[in-house]
Amino acid sequence: MPRAGLCSCWGGQVLPLLLAYICYLLLGATIFQLLEKQAEAQSRDQFQLEKLRFLENYTCLDQQALEQFVQVVLEARVKGVNPRGNSTNPSNWDFGSSFFYAGTVVTTIGYGNLAPSTEAGQVFCVFYALMGIPLNVVFLNHLGTGLRAHLTTLDRWEGHPRHSQLLQVLGLALFLTLGTLVILIFPPMLFSHVEGWSFREGFYFAFITLSTIGFGDYVVGTDPSKHYIAVYRSLAAIWILLGLAWLAVVLSLGSLLLHRCSRLWLLIRGLDLKDGTDSDSDPRPQKIPISA
Repeated sequence: MPRAGLCSCWGGQVLPLLLAYICYLLLGATIFQLLEKQAEAQSRDQFQLEKLRFLENYTCLDQQALEQFVQVVLEARVKGVNPRGNSTNPSNWDFGSSFFYAGTVVTTIGYGNLAPSTEAGQVFCVFYALMGIPLNVVFLNHLGTGLRAHLTTLDRWEGHPRHSQLLQVLGLALFLTLGTLVILIFPPMLFSHVEGWSFREGFYFAFITLSTIGFGDYVVGTDPSKHYIAVYRSLAAIWILLGLAWLAVVLSLGSLLLHRCSRLWLLIRGLDLKDGTDSDSDPRPQKIPISA
């Protein structure tokens, strides 16, 4: 009997979800290939053309020497050194940048543009992540629960008047809207202004960061030609923590808001129908003529 139940659960729930999951991955792979493969080929051809032009302009270099230099640049990039600029570039491991990196470790964002290069740093990073990731999960969970606790009046509204329920729903919608502006709209505008990005690029960075995908193609505070304030990346790390907590609240309260809106709509519709029914079925006394 337990085996039959397990088979039934697998066939009735897990298997359809697994098929949907695989189909979603195949769909994403197909669309990304169609959108990006041609652009990648063009970039590769452009890079090879630039190398040939460089060799033509500097005849003292040969192909092997250029490839060795490119390899040095790539290795420096992997170690977090920006190839642009010179030795006066700001350090990637000052306190503000280190604080930002610590935040990306415990939140599992992992941009990939910076990583420990020393053996001691790599070992410490492993143990730091083992302790920091669970701590981050507990912190965000408690922070999201605390924020949600101030908005749980919607769970005890059945005895409230209809207009009071409507005000509560509108208040919650306003709270979510203002929070979205503060977390997902204003910071990308600021990042776009400071980094010289478009708003689309700033919003893309914010979404990729707060979803903990962290590709690393856009990272704040890494342009050597710009002079950032000392706490710029530290403030970005704090924004990440608050943004992750906000998303936890939104995912929790968003479903609650939709549920309450549907119940409020049904309540209003039910009361309207009830009022209409009562008015139709109200037996008003008929006046009897005196002549009768």
